Amino acid sequence: MKTLKVVVEKWNPRWKEEFLKIVDSLGDEIILNSITIEHVGSTSVEGLSAKPIIDLDIVIRNDKFTLMKQLLEERGYKYEGNLGIQGREAFSYNNKNDLMTHHLYVCPQDSEELLRHITFRDYLRGHPAFILEYSQVKEKAAALYPDDIDKYMEYKSGCIEKGYKECGLL
Repeated sequence: MKTLKVVVEKWNPRWKEEFLKIVDSLGDEIILNSITIEHVGSTSVEGLSAKPIIDLDIVIRNDKFTLMKQLLEERGYKYEGNLGIQGREAFSYNNKNDLMTHHLYVCPQDSEELLRHITFRDYLRGHPAFILEYSQVKEKAAALYPDDIDKYMEYKSGCIEKGYKECGLL
């Protein structure tokens, strides 16, 4: 089994452009059948160090999932289920070498997971001191555990919990 390295980079303004490039690659039908497509996760927060992976949530009306699943499959995405997280349906892909590595999720508009993604992202965007603190924790976690994503996640969990408390998610 191949172990992927945990790599955390300083924020890169290119990430905004890469998000837009991924959205554009989805095509008009997916865009028109979504409420919005949100850039979430650390790459969406200016100044925040991050693993160089774009996270995007396609927000849909609850009755649009079957159609969205079909449209994504036609664009080369494979449905993976919710991967244990309610309110977020994951899709994987192969052979999209022209796009930056990304995690694509479909979320109903009333999803608690979507609310968590947006609330934490928006909190971070408004709190530069916390961006600095969280960046330092992530960079240290990656340095300590470059071959262990679980330990990396565990190391930064206290900082995330602090942020969740500050923005009302806990």
